[in-house]
Amino acid sequence: MDSILRIEGLYGGYFPHKPVLKNVTFDVRQGEMVGLIGLNGAGKSTTIKHILGLLQPQKGEIRVRGLTLKEDPEPYRSAFAFVPESPELYEELTIREHLELTARAYGLKEAEWERRMERLLGTFRMKEKLGSFSGHLSKGMKQKVMIMNAFLVEPPLYIIDEPFLGLDPLGIRSLLDLMVEMKRQGASFLISSHILSTIERYCDRFVVLHQGEIAAQGPLEQILEAAGLRQGTLDDAFCRLVAGGGSPA
Repeated sequence: MDSILRIEGLYGGYFPHKPVLKNVTFDVRQGEMVGLIGLNGAGKSTTIKHILGLLQPQKGEIRVRGLTLKEDPEPYRSAFAFVPESPELYEELTIREHLELTARAYGLKEAEWERRMERLLGTFRMKEKLGSFSGHLSKGMKQKVMIMNAFLVEPPLYIIDEPFLGLDPLGIRSLLDLMVEMKRQGASFLISSHILSTIERYCDRFVVLHQGEIAAQGPLEQILEAAGLRQGTLDDAFCRLVAGGGSPA
């Protein structure tokens, strides 16, 4: 399978000569879900910020659909959608205006984004809130708006940071079902989450970050092997790896 996202030898962080990330290398292939997991401070958010272009690599490179951000910024950025951990919305815009703004930014035709919008509103039970301003929404509803904005544009790659925080059980199920559907259509996902039991069921491969380095990566069987386990869950392997019981890979 072709790599939609490729990170090669990435060193980076917030201060020169003090990298948080050290030689991080992994990819996300077409039609694949990859779980990015680690303790708080392991480097997950720093990795995502480098992919988004909010931080510049100190060494190494990041390619989305074969392009670096410097080579061609517009197709690089338009190839993915990002759902942050904390929803960030414009208080003076309604839900509909947020979705329309996103659609116009990505160059979607009105008939197409209207059709997609209606479907997403139904999926997340938000039709009655379409005219509401974001300042009047609960945190969970704001998160649903962020998710709808990402899925409205149907990019090749979704980058999702802690997607389940603030969502009610039906919202979580709706999101998971939507992710599975888009994956079947060929979309790729990089998902950062602490809810290991959930991503174990849905992700094809995993990248375990620990203190800015990759402690293990691959399907569950390889993660277990790296942790020195013959069998078990992702949680079992993760705890063993970050507690120092596994060997770096």
